[in-house]
Amino acid sequence: MATLRFKALEDVVHRKPVQFNYVETKTSDYFGINVFNRNKMQQYLSAEAFEMVEQASIKGTRVDRKLANQVALGMKAWAIEKGATHYTHWFHPLNGSTAEKHDAFFEPTEDGGAIENFSGTLLVQQEPDASSFPSGGIRNTFEARGYTAWDPSSPAFILDNTLCIPTIFVSYTGEALDFKTPLLKSNVALDIAAQSVCQFFSKDITKVIATLGWEQEYFLIDEALFNARPDLMLTGRTLMGHSASKDQQLEDHYFGAIPERVTAYMKDFEKEALKLGIPVKTRHNEVAPNQFECAPVFEEANLAVDHNMLLMSIMNKTARKHNFKVLFHEKPFAGINGSGKHNNWSMQTNTGVNLLSPGKNPKSNLRFLTFVINTLKAVHEHSDLLRASILTYGNTHRLGANEAPPAIVSVFLGSHINKMIDKIEKSVSDKSMTPDEKAALKLDIGKIPEILLDNTDRNRTSPFAFTGNRFEFRAVGSSANCASPMITLNTIMANQLNEFYKEVNEIIDSGVKKDEAIFRVLRKYIKSSRKVVFEGNGYSKEWIEEAAKRGLSNVTSVPESLKAFISKKSIDLMERNHVLSKRELDARYEIRLNVFQKKIQIESRVIGDLAINHIIPTAIKYQNVLVENVRGMRDLLNTGEFNRQAGLQLETLKEISGHISSIKEKVDAMVLARKNVNVIEDIIDLATAYNNEVLPYIESIRYHIDRLELIVDDEIWPLPKYRELLFVS
Repeated sequence: MATLRFKALEDVVHRKPVQFNYVETKTSDYFGINVFNRNKMQQYLSAEAFEMVEQASIKGTRVDRKLANQVALGMKAWAIEKGATHYTHWFHPLNGSTAEKHDAFFEPTEDGGAIENFSGTLLVQQEPDASSFPSGGIRNTFEARGYTAWDPSSPAFILDNTLCIPTIFVSYTGEALDFKTPLLKSNVALDIAAQSVCQFFSKDITKVIATLGWEQEYFLIDEALFNARPDLMLTGRTLMGHSASKDQQLEDHYFGAIPERVTAYMKDFEKEALKLGIPVKTRHNEVAPNQFECAPVFEEANLAVDHNMLLMSIMNKTARKHNFKVLFHEKPFAGINGSGKHNNWSMQTNTGVNLLSPGKNPKSNLRFLTFVINTLKAVHEHSDLLRASILTYGNTHRLGANEAPPAIVSVFLGSHINKMIDKIEKSVSDKSMTPDEKAALKLDIGKIPEILLDNTDRNRTSPFAFTGNRFEFRAVGSSANCASPMITLNTIMANQLNEFYKEVNEIIDSGVKKDEAIFRVLRKYIKSSRKVVFEGNGYSKEWIEEAAKRGLSNVTSVPESLKAFISKKSIDLMERNHVLSKRELDARYEIRLNVFQKKIQIESRVIGDLAINHIIPTAIKYQNVLVENVRGMRDLLNTGEFNRQAGLQLETLKEISGHISSIKEKVDAMVLARKNVNVIEDIIDLATAYNNEVLPYIESIRYHIDRLELIVDDEIWPLPKYRELLFVS
């Protein structure tokens, strides 16, 4: 293994940036060229077929099967002109990645020839073998039926000569087996609820869409070094490795000059992304060494989720061309920052209004405050479900580690918005407002755009922060499918807006004017939800203590957190808004527990194997070198001189022996613990047992391995070290 390590380092030293001789053109010349977007549809479809797709995309109307044939013919003609030979339904199963099964357009004819065929039936629906996808008990393994159905709201695209058609994925009995189905339903729920509330302020608003702008963090390491680290290859993170003497202490990597080789990689994957209509706009160094970030312009949430999953695939493929490996794990390296995927969420109307952005007059700003305060109330009421939507095994290593928001769900509003809601809370009573009170409040509300114009009030320690015209959900993990937190956010907001609409109308029906009715309900919400607002350091111990006093939950255990999926409160919420049924929630709960348990199982097997077969033999080899050295000294020196000079070697031998013994004892105990818990059949008990009985051994074994790394001769240490993984590019 040592030979492999130094061979890998030699490969890296001689690396040069991969050169791509692109003809320099404007981005606008090639943006979306591999997407069957609106412009392409107008070229290849009849007016009737184009209108059907438009209505299906915007209003969710049913697709006419006859017109679907016209769409399929137009889509096939465009794809073949672009060099496509196959087509696939592209979907997001519950295993966290994307799935596709390719079929050729080619079909033989009776006369021995061939034609390219693609019908409306094949476009609209297919029946892939669903037996091996996780279903959480929704369907039995021997019942392979699962159906993919076309999602017209996300345009088809060409990737590697294959026409990819975004679809939903459902069981034979109609339950969602994917992320997209409930996301689309949550978009509808939010649209309907937000429209109703918008009617208080403007009759022109007839459509509201959830928008998402994600920020994707990731690490890059050389592929040769990656291949020399079995733990990285099999688990996505380093299960051992002592911190480098220098990492991010000097804060010199963040926003620094991007290395030449990395820049070449970024340009390459960005160009491929832009061809697929992914509007990537930002790139920069992140805080940790070899950590980077890219981000697009915000889009409609469903399309943004598709684009994020597609981009991660493109980044992986492109990295191989540049002899890199992309790490999307939330915490690939101990002791330095991990990676997140900040989800910037907002709502936009058909009139172009961002509902979380202040307007130009008191009326539009009252609408703005209405949506901000309702968001606050929604997060307060459903913080446990919001946490469960993002808490995975990988994310537990990152959350609360003085680099990412903790497991306490709080909301940051900023000092200016806080002052405004203070005034609403104090100014509005259950009785009628005086004309002076109304005038003073409207005057203050009218000033919101001015006070936010140059406002840089930010809090990067908050899991859910208002950032001027959106809320940034910072706790999402870098490997996650954005659909999970978006489903939750959309649904809790839809539910809250429905409650708000009902309460305001009840007060109006009692004879109170509309504006005053709105103020009364907002005041009530501020009072009941204020405890979830926190403006200070979310990483501090003081906040943990303060949050406990406020009664806010702080759940760090994944099995415990995931119970929020199956609480009566969550089931009622999801069913009331027609997003997920109890059976579908039960399935997601079981699948997430299963993934959590299996990841710990895999990590425990990997660290056990590396410890016994690589680390201990290497330590013993170095121990033997020291033993021979001590023997030689004994032969050459007299007793007194030997005792004086051999002390260091003898102490080192004892230290190595102690670590070797501890590693062996702990690995044996971990294997026994794993054997004992593996007999548990109930997935809830099994996941809990792995969390409590097996997981603690992984860190304790790592401690002794990392101590040995500091002692054993560098020339025989078998694995690339942190200083090599993070600083050799």
